[in-house]
Amino acid sequence: MVIPTITYQEKLWRKGLLNIAGVDEVGRGPLAGPVMAAAVVINNKNQVVKSVRDSKLMSSYQREKVFLEICDKSSAFGIGKVEALEIDKIGIHVATKKAMLKALIEVEKKLRQKLDYVLVDGSKTMPLESFPHERILKGGLYHYSIACASVIAKVTRDRLMEKLAEFYPEYNFEKHAGYGTAIHLQRIKQFGPCPIHRMSFAPLKK
Repeated sequence: MVIPTITYQEKLWRKGLLNIAGVDEVGRGPLAGPVMAAAVVINNKNQVVKSVRDSKLMSSYQREKVFLEICDKSSAFGIGKVEALEIDKIGIHVATKKAMLKALIEVEKKLRQKLDYVLVDGSKTMPLESFPHERILKGGLYHYSIACASVIAKVTRDRLMEKLAEFYPEYNFEKHAGYGTAIHLQRIKQFGPCPIHRMSFAPLKK
């Protein structure tokens, strides 16, 4: 298993870029619920939680276990969210960018300082013009702060979808988090869409 490191971040620190945020998103593909992004800043190697990996490589139990450690040890973290209704209006790519910007703005408020640089997961992510940044293919695999952001975003969104399942129990959001699983598609056919479904996404837009 690939272990994310702070090697690249340390190079940037030596260049004087001290407040570096790692950013990642979760929830681009689901048929329901928001797209969520998180940003995480650390300033030294003592803040590293050694068991952190890209959230896709961790079980739900493992993610929950490191979630609080990341929040506790990091210099700051921020979360951004864009709801399904807005996703339908502006499109998922713009919505993802907006969620990332919200997360970064929250981080700056907590730090009470401007960010020096941002490491963004995904080489095809829309540019974040208001922040000096670098887009990195599979960034969560190799870069610690991005991996942390992926965990924060994933855990936060999964918890939200579990709460939303209480309001819309017929869709079983707690089991699939809004993704287009067979049971989810079957429930949409049976009950029709609910207010948190993305009506611009196939097959809902039909």
